[in-house]
Amino acid sequence: MNEKENQRKNTSQANSRRKYVRKKNTESATSLPVKSEAPVKRTKEVRRTPIRIIPLGGLNEIGKNMTVFECSNDMFILDCGLAFPDADMPGVDIVIPDFTYVERNQDKLRGIVLTHGHEDHIGGLAYLLKKINIPVYGTKLTLGLVEGKLKEHGLDGKVKLNIIEPKKTVKMGCMAVEFIKVNHSIPGAVGMAIHTPAGIVVHTGDFKVDYSPIDGGIIDLARFGELGSRGVLALMADSTNAERPGYTQTERKVGESFESLFNKAEGKRIIIATFSSNIHRVQQIINCAEKHGRKVAVFGRSMVNVITTAIELGYLSVPKGIIIDIETMNRYENERIVLITTGSQGEPMSALTRMAMNDHKKVNITPMDFIIISATPIPGNEKYVTRVVNELMKSGAEVVYEAMYEVHVSGHACQEELKLMLALTKPKFFIPVHGEYKHLKKHGDIAVEMGIPRENVIKAEIGNVIETDGNKMNIVSQVPSGRVLVDGLGVGDVGSIVLRDRKHLAQDGLIIIVIGIERSSNTIVAGPDIISRGFVYVRESEELIIEAKQILNDTLFHCSVNELKEWNTLKGKLRDSLSDYIYQKTKRSPMILPIIMET
Repeated sequence: MNEKENQRKNTSQANSRRKYVRKKNTESATSLPVKSEAPVKRTKEVRRTPIRIIPLGGLNEIGKNMTVFECSNDMFILDCGLAFPDADMPGVDIVIPDFTYVERNQDKLRGIVLTHGHEDHIGGLAYLLKKINIPVYGTKLTLGLVEGKLKEHGLDGKVKLNIIEPKKTVKMGCMAVEFIKVNHSIPGAVGMAIHTPAGIVVHTGDFKVDYSPIDGGIIDLARFGELGSRGVLALMADSTNAERPGYTQTERKVGESFESLFNKAEGKRIIIATFSSNIHRVQQIINCAEKHGRKVAVFGRSMVNVITTAIELGYLSVPKGIIIDIETMNRYENERIVLITTGSQGEPMSALTRMAMNDHKKVNITPMDFIIISATPIPGNEKYVTRVVNELMKSGAEVVYEAMYEVHVSGHACQEELKLMLALTKPKFFIPVHGEYKHLKKHGDIAVEMGIPRENVIKAEIGNVIETDGNKMNIVSQVPSGRVLVDGLGVGDVGSIVLRDRKHLAQDGLIIIVIGIERSSNTIVAGPDIISRGFVYVRESEELIIEAKQILNDTLFHCSVNELKEWNTLKGKLRDSLSDYIYQKTKRSPMILPIIMET
């Protein structure tokens, strides 16, 4: 009995010891994460040579994309685009980035790399190259389009253009830029992997994921994945469609729509308006035209230039004899013609707009026309497009646009494609680019959903200097940035004051006061006369003009009594008195310009 009791006692003690050991192990296991964090905190961070990323355009706006990458004494530029003027920029032709920072540091510049050939990425390049002559790197089509622009600006043969194909790398001092194939609405589009001392920065460029592209070149997702496996420091990704759920449809969907619309338009002349740079869409139009026994005529300067360049470089496959000169178009019956034209955005001077307004020398719109607008309006252009559609319909033509049929697909990635890019690259930091604030914010939210800490999402503004040494990334300072307005041959000579005056003139018009004064005696020998432009029609407002002249005469009399002989002071008095009277009578504030003529 004692033996059994001792046995039980020993067993019980052993079990209790086992339990105690287990308990200790369990406790230590649950506390492992806490204990393991401490050594990580104590681990010394490896400081690397910091790099600076400086966006000079393309953030909180659509257009004029331009980003500077800087490391030690080396610097390069990624893209140099333009933007089109807003409604509050009367008379302005285009808007380009402010190059002040680049000009100040031109000794550091090693080159310019281009993601693709759209205007918002290459349109400002010629203006920069006039100031700083540096090498330009891009794919074959991109540089082909750049070459055309340089000719227009008198820079033909003066700039070194270097063709870099996807999977190739170009050195930029202590940095290297790797070109990666992506899909977009123009051939030759690439993303970039920027290899820096601080780590790899991936810039997607404008992209979408198209598994059946027209040219057969699928986005190199494998390379993005490889970079993600190696470790990506930061991802800079296209945010244009960040608000759109799902996936962007393949360009082939538009081809299917064209096929059914060509059948529907039997017996009519087909007119298709699209973006001049969308070569894949032009290819599908040509394919449909050939299938249906139609000839193709091209309208619009930009459309002609791009198609000519694309054919020369082998990006467009055109059967012999299918493209005809616009001068010979009338030799063919309506049912045998397809017109490809510019004007999908309702631009006032575009070929389609002039057709709609019956102002085109070669084309008159009739009920025998079938018109396809193969584009979606850029935000702000909706009114222009609607006006053009209405005028075309008034002429009896049948008009098809995106809202009715699938005649356009975007060239930018939607939410699921953006998530895929984040999943493949697995970046430590994320910088949304290419979009208005709402797009950048939404893209940042998507990144957070994908597991990136919110503090690692950098929503920057143009001019911000983003610095990273591989461990942290912060906005550290600001450089000169903004917009430079181009009006005709003038670059930067139209500023805020000139714009203010133009808007003032547009809103309320102009009144000119003309007075002749004899300097020696300081007596009025002529006037005051009043000239109105854009304010009132003088002949229909005689009473107002007579009273205004009386106000001016009274003012001149008081000035004479007070012996005011300084002409600037006199002009100010005349302007103030007439302005008060005009506003009282009309509640309008026209610009008033006094002119004193010395006799």
